[in-house]
Amino acid sequence: MDKERFRELVTEAISALPDEFRRRLENVDVVAVDWPSPQQMASVGLKRGQMLLGLYQGVPQTKRGRGYGMVAPDKISIFQKPIEARCHSEAEITAEIGRVVRHEIAHHFGIGDDRLRELERGKD
Repeated sequence: MDKERFRELVTEAISALPDEFRRRLENVDVVAVDWPSPQQMASVGLKRGQMLLGLYQGVPQTKRGRGYGMVAPDKISIFQKPIEARCHSEAEITAEIGRVVRHEIAHHFGIGDDRLRELERGKD
């Protein structure tokens, strides 16, 4: 898949979010890149050869106090090549992008990986 199409799918995934979430995505930069950097992999404890599909870097909304302000945007990176390696069709890529975007945005709202795994398994 070419980069432009992948970026379009990321944009569509963000547009598909409920309004109440999109409105609260202030000061967040969402980027689509080919691969995670070694620093990004290390930041989540992964080594070369392991797969990282997306990454949230920033201060979750639940951790922001009154003094929070005048900071660089939070960043959500969506990694094209690992997603493509996991998927076998454009429909699968589209679905996976949507899942990864929702997962990383959940981190922005302060939801941790353990709770996200529970939600993805259908537990409340």
